[in-house]
Order: sequence, then structure tokens, then C-alpha cells
Amino acid sequence: MTTQTHDTARPAVNADQAELDKFGALASRWWDPESEFKPLHAINPLRLEWIQECAGSLAGKAVLDVGCGGGILSEAMARSGAEVTGIDLADKSLKVARLHGLESGVKVDYRKIPVEELAAERPGHYDVVTCMEMLEHVPDPASIVRACAALTKPGGWVFFSTLNRNAKSFLFAIVGAEYVLRLLPRGTHSYEQFIKPSELSAAARGAGLEPVSMRGMEYNPITQIYTLSSDTSVNYLMATRK
Repeated sequence: MTTQTHDTARPAVNADQAELDKFGALASRWWDPESEFKPLHAINPLRLEWIQECAGSLAGKAVLDVGCGGGILSEAMARSGAEVTGIDLADKSLKVARLHGLESGVKVDYRKIPVEELAAERPGHYDVVTCMEMLEHVPDPASIVRACAALTKPGGWVFFSTLNRNAKSFLFAIVGAEYVLRLLPRGTHSYEQFIKPSELSAAARGAGLEPVSMRGMEYNPITQIYTLSSDTSVNYLMATRK
């Protein structure tokens, strides 16, 4: 993957322009629960409940949502009483997030800024940092993990979710989800960018984060229901603490 630069005077940004364009093209449908983002709407209550189960009440806490997209998780955390900042590099997605916030009345501070740049600006600022379904879309996931750690207060929580890398995840997350069940647009994921839990754990520890809990996420195509489970072979979430 190639990195994107804003101009010659600034360092390379840890993002793939093709990935940003891919999600930007779908931006207008972020908040349609029957669109390509239907899975995100379905898993959002599970993610929020798990975050609160680990970190406790979000009321009054400073929370950062890295790779916030159209703001589905950001708004949910803000509704729970958190003071939420959502960052992304896709202009169209951020525009949708801001417009939906105006419609819903849910206050979130959305910014277009690389997480590494924000880490230099606000070190140790947040009680909770979330980075969901993003690591598998960037050239240097370890850099994102380090920045998330830097942004977190001592004792604070950082939550990641991504895809395991093995034959089953290829079969389920790409062949099944994108081609058979059509839960996601074709080309959403690249198998080479999937991340094993051992790799994410190592990156977290290297950044000063201690993995505390890990859960899998499963989809039943018959009931069309998502559940959290102990099976981390495909989708998984990891809670870490600084």
C-alpha cells in the first residue's frame, strides 16, 4: 500500500487514499440501516455495551473515536454521556457525520486530522479511545496503536476491533460476507491486511498498553443476528489499558 501526503512540507499520512475514496463514495448511506453499513448498525449496540462493560459508565468521560466514519459509534457514546471527539480523514464521511449530528442533536466534535498528529497535540488527554474496523485499512497499523496509546490517560482504556488472518477469516469475512451473503460491498477488505490477535497484542504492549479482554463477534446468517462470543477466529475486539 502507498501512503498519502497532503503536501511536500508535511510528513506522510498513515492512510491509503483508495481506502478513503472507497468509504467516501458510500458516505451518503452511512445512516441508512438497510445500506452497505447495515452490519455496523447491527453491531453498534454490542460494541457500546462491551466498551461500557470494560471501562464503566462513559458519562462525563473524554472519549476519542479514531476512524469515526459517519459517526455511528461516536453518537452512541455521546448519547451515553461522553464528551466525544471523532476523527477521520475521509471528507465526505465527516460531512455526513456532522450533518447527522445536527439532525439528531447529539454533540460530537468531528475533526479531519491524522491520529498521529492529534497524539502530538493532545497527549494523555482521553479516558477512552476507540479504533474500530480501521486497523485493517491502513498501511501501518502499529503506528495507529502507538498514537492511540499516546492519546490515552494513564489508567485509560483503548479499544480495537479488526479481523483475524487465517483461512476461516478469508472464507467468512471475504468470500462469505462480500460475495455470498453480500453483507458488505465487494473489495471492502484485503486479506493481507488482516491482523492476528497475537500481532495486535504485541503492538499494544509495545505501545504501553496491556491487553485486558478479548471477544469475538459472530454472525448467524439464518437469524441475521450478531453476537459477542469467545470465538476470535474471524472478527474480534480487544480491550487494552494504559
